[in-house]
Amino acid sequence: MKKTLVFALLLLSFTASALPADQFDSPRKSLEQALLAQEGKVVYIDFWASWCGPCVKSFPWMNKIQQQYKEQGFTVISINLDADETKASQFLKDNPALFAVIYDHKGTIAKHFSIQGMPTSMLISRDGEIKFRHSGFFTGKMNQYEDEIKQLLNSSSTTLSKKTNRGNHESE
Repeated sequence: MKKTLVFALLLLSFTASALPADQFDSPRKSLEQALLAQEGKVVYIDFWASWCGPCVKSFPWMNKIQQQYKEQGFTVISINLDADETKASQFLKDNPALFAVIYDHKGTIAKHFSIQGMPTSMLISRDGEIKFRHSGFFTGKMNQYEDEIKQLLNSSSTTLSKKTNRGNHESE
């Protein structure tokens, strides 16, 4: 539990002081439960919205890597930021997800992590630390994204790089 507790505690700390309980409980709890269920795994968290053009390109890739690396301890959790859940549902009909989808219609989780562009992803190591972060999705960088996943899958927590990549906020 210690491994994903770092991230879960980050969520608890921001939500406990930022908003009244009724404004954040569901998305925060959903993410907390999803992370705890993936304890000890490498987790790719993706923030997306139905109006995001690059998200259409990222979903097939996320489905592929979810299936390709799940047996090695990898999972994808996506967080939708649409205010209208019906728009997100339509997007998912057109672009099915083979991974967890959490609805954060008020954007409380996104605000905590200063999400400014769609999609934005964070790659969390087995010990619960955010190791890589990217704004936007670039098909020309898919190999880089996958290399980062492989690095975390193949590394112990004591040998992981402390580097955090921050992409720009543009997308293809």
